[in-house]
Amino acid sequence: MKRRPFLKMVGGVAGSCSVGLQSRLAGAVGFKNRQDETCEIPLREYGKTGEKLPMVVFPGLCLMHYEQDFCTKELHRAVDRGLNFFDVAPAYGRDGDCEKKMGKGLQGIERSRYFLACKTKMRDKEGARLELERSLKRLNTDYFDLYQMHHLRSTDEVKQAFAPGGAMETFFKAKEEGKIRYIGFSAHTSKSALEAFKLFPFDSVMFPINFVEYYSFGFGKEVIEAAEKQGAAILAMKAICGGRWPGGVENTRKWWYRPLEDQHEIDLAVRFSASRKNVVAVIPASFIDLFDKTAIAAKAYREPTPEELAQLQEMASQRLSVFLDEQKKFTMAHPRGDLAFPDSPYEGCPCAHYT
Repeated sequence: MKRRPFLKMVGGVAGSCSVGLQSRLAGAVGFKNRQDETCEIPLREYGKTGEKLPMVVFPGLCLMHYEQDFCTKELHRAVDRGLNFFDVAPAYGRDGDCEKKMGKGLQGIERSRYFLACKTKMRDKEGARLELERSLKRLNTDYFDLYQMHHLRSTDEVKQAFAPGGAMETFFKAKEEGKIRYIGFSAHTSKSALEAFKLFPFDSVMFPINFVEYYSFGFGKEVIEAAEKQGAAILAMKAICGGRWPGGVENTRKWWYRPLEDQHEIDLAVRFSASRKNVVAVIPASFIDLFDKTAIAAKAYREPTPEELAQLQEMASQRLSVFLDEQKKFTMAHPRGDLAFPDSPYEGCPCAHYT
């Protein structure tokens, strides 16, 4: 596709769908959530869309730890509790294990009772279409409520996705077909997120909004500002991440970062992330028990006090950043321009494909 027609298509999708498509997506295909006595936690508005979503996302990656029967039980339990925002990706688990388990586990539940998000790491049109169709099949659905570019790090990746023959052509066409309702992205660097926002008014961004990263080197501030300007929703990933595993500390979770375990600390971390502007939902560490603890924190959510923020800042000063290395690698200067990067003893994330 030549550049001029492609840019025209971008503008058309950014503006609006046809009246018929809007009606179909808002009605028969639309997600129907509402605040009632069965919902354990508050709902928040999903950006400019008019949707309301629970404050905690069910992390599909957690399914890699469990057998199918347990996965099915927990998925149904989540829907029954009103915790019905599910996120998954082809990269989660070996050979799409998490997509397959979620697809089987959600069978028997009316499709309009849950909000389903998926992703693709493909930056080209054909690769993105292949993953989209395969994910739809694995998850036994005709559409995704939210489809996202997955794990953006460099501006080159963003430009590739928007170039003629890039992944965004698949996104826009799939939206016309009714296979995607909303379009978003996840990113690991400020630079890639800001570049994406320059090129398209995304409905949401999935980004690390976490007290350790925020207080360590201001990570997330620019993305929060950009999302606010565009009215985009923020899905705060790594909300209860306690930083990298330090040397000499037993890796009890056998996970690539150290999740918070204590309920009080999780409460504080959720208050921090959920109190940032435009944050709609937080994404917990990928374990069912930590998902439950995050839901407890969200149910009791309130704005953090100055004393609690000071406590979080002190906690952050004793922990190691997870995202500093990626930010350094893909950004030549500090995102704020006024802080130097401290030396990090760690190399790149060993489980980046799980993000």
